[in-house]
Amino acid sequence: MLDATPEVIRVRIAGRLEQLEQIDRVGAEVCARAGFDEDECSQFTLAVIEAGTNAIQHGSRGDPAKEVEIVFTLFPDRLEVTIHDQGPGFDPAKVKTDVTAPEHLLDARGRGIFIMRSCCDDVGFAFDGSGTTCRLVKRRVPR
Repeated sequence: MLDATPEVIRVRIAGRLEQLEQIDRVGAEVCARAGFDEDECSQFTLAVIEAGTNAIQHGSRGDPAKEVEIVFTLFPDRLEVTIHDQGPGFDPAKVKTDVTAPEHLLDARGRGIFIMRSCCDDVGFAFDGSGTTCRLVKRRVPR
């Protein structure tokens, strides 16, 4: 059973896509510690990789000098991850929501937020003067 005090794991990476493998490994380990089954771990790490990819491509614009910080927080009832980049942000209202519509099926991009929302219990974004933060939540189901 997890202690009531959340466990926090912080990782900082350079704004380079090659660094996502590190985040995938950490995410898989944290999911296993949370007691998620293989499918839940796969879904959650996919969402974390999508958020990390967005942070690097859109927030850091591929600039390795701009760091991305990923914070995994393990609570007794859930796993939360925040991904913070130094980018200017975006307007969530302008993100296409129906990526499965026939006119979007062959689009090369634009499915990241849809995937995050499909794989997590909660997805949110915050924008401030220091960048963009994406928050992903996966609740633990008692077994």
